[in-house]
Order: sequence, then C-alpha cells, then structure tokens
Amino acid sequence: MKVSVAPMMDYTDRHDRYFLRLIAPDVLLYTEMITAAAILNGDKNYLLGYDAAEHPLALQLGGSDPAMLAGSAAIGEAFGYDEINLNVGCPSPRVSSGRFGACLMYEPLLVAECVAAMMARVSVPITVKCRIGVDHHDSYEHLHTFIRTVAAAGCKVFIVHARKAWLKGLSPRQNREVPPLCYDVVQKLKQDFPELKIIVNGGIANVTEISDHLEWADGVMIGRAAYSNPYLLAAVQSQIFNSPLVPSRHEIIERFIPYVEEKLVEGVKLSSMTRHILGLFQNMPGAAAWRRKLSQHSGSQAGGVSVIRDALLAIK
Repeated sequence: MKVSVAPMMDYTDRHDRYFLRLIAPDVLLYTEMITAAAILNGDKNYLLGYDAAEHPLALQLGGSDPAMLAGSAAIGEAFGYDEINLNVGCPSPRVSSGRFGACLMYEPLLVAECVAAMMARVSVPITVKCRIGVDHHDSYEHLHTFIRTVAAAGCKVFIVHARKAWLKGLSPRQNREVPPLCYDVVQKLKQDFPELKIIVNGGIANVTEISDHLEWADGVMIGRAAYSNPYLLAAVQSQIFNSPLVPSRHEIIERFIPYVEEKLVEGVKLSSMTRHILGLFQNMPGAAAWRRKLSQHSGSQAGGVSVIRDALLAIK
C-alpha cells in the first residue's frame, strides 16, 4: 500500500475512518491501538466493530505476551481486518508501563517471538511499527539488529517512524516533535534490507513530500497532517493513486450526513462524529466559522445533522 494513515489514539476511531474513506478510497487506514488484553477480555464488537466501507483496514495491537497477541490477532482476522500491526513505537508512559510500545525496541527477541506467534495463528499480514531508536539505545547497529531479528521471525513489512523515542522526559506529543527526523536512517534500512517493505512515517505533510519519499520507500504513512487537514487525502487520491475524479469538500459532507443520521439513531453522540470533520475546510474562507459552529452546537443532540448543514453556510 503506497500511502496509509497512521493509527492515532483518540483520533482514528471508526467515525473518523469512515469519513476519511469518503475522501480517499485507496489509502490504507489503521485503527487506534487496542491492547491484546482488552480484545481478549472486553466487548469485542465494541472494540473491533467497523463499517465495511472502511476497507482496506488494519488493526493495530498493543502487547508483549505472544500467546495473548496471537489470540487477539486471530479474533481480529475473524472480524475481517486486512492486516494486523504490532505497536513497537508508542512512547506513552502508560503504554511503556504495560511493557508494550517503544520500550519493546529493547527486546527484539521478544518482538520476534510475538510476531512468530501471531503468524502461526493468522493468514493476514503481520506488520510492525517502530521508531529508529529509543532513549540512548539509538545507534544504527541497534536498529539494524532489531529489524534483522524480527524479520527472521517472518515479518516482511516495517513501518518506521523516523524519530527516536524518549521514554522519560518527553510527553507523547513532544516525542512527535522534539526528536529530530532522520529519514536517512530509514532510507539506509531500505538499502540494507531490500527484500523487506519499509514504510516511512513521521513529519510528512504534503503530496510533494510523499512523492519524494516514494522514490525510495515502499510506502508512506501520514499522521497528524491527515487529521488536521483531511482534504490532503484528496490530493493523495488524485496524484498518488491517479484517480481521475475526487469528491469536493461539500460532496464529502453530503455523503457523510447519512452516516451521521444512522449513528445518531444508534445513540452515538453528534460531537463524536463532527469533531473529525473540523479541519475539512482548512485554509478556505469561512473555515474558522465552520469549526466554531460545529464546536458550539454539536454538544446537543437536538439539532442533529442540521448542525452540519448550518455550519456549511459559513463556507464562502
């Protein structure tokens, strides 16, 4: 998959994914990270349910117990996910305390065991998302060893955030901004492991940058840029996937409204859906009023989809 949208906690839920799919049919979408324990012990339909329109869709798992990850991967496959991804990149203290996320870069043999266990249970691809390093464990030799060890267990696709992670001293947000981007390190990985698919992630903000990275990488994953400015994906669909027709912003909203109406009947909060569309008109006349109207009036269910239609009137 040439372009994907990153798994983002509290952002890429099922409503956001449905909305993004209206803009770009061909990008690969990811769930938020879901822990293996939650899937095994929790409400599976609530955690894993999605609309069929969201395909192609990958499930990102968090965990470090091979048996639990294998079991949750099997459940994810049964739900119809197209890929199972293991999170080895999140620097959140809460995640690290559970022995998953970026701290697992210290334990390549354990990650390899997890990958092997999942691959033994499912037929869909098992992929790994990682950083280029963690804390002072950040030499290229360490990264090379990690990739080589996990690849030997059968993983053929690595999504590499081109920043190291600091487990102490930086917040998750700072970990997305403060450590410098080192695309050259990811590019060297591709040179050293030509048989693997290496997908680059981190700080990629527009179609020109995506195209430049696709000159050497097997794929590009975009994150916050796709959330703050979702119509970026229309340019991706047009220029990267060569789609002759892409919907206008207004057409996207008209297609999203029936979904909103359906979910309102099911009891979903209006604000749970409208929060994902705030950035659709970024940099356009009336964008600030659009965001303001949606933010001010989505807290009540009373207005329903008329809140969205009224906000559209602000767009010039």
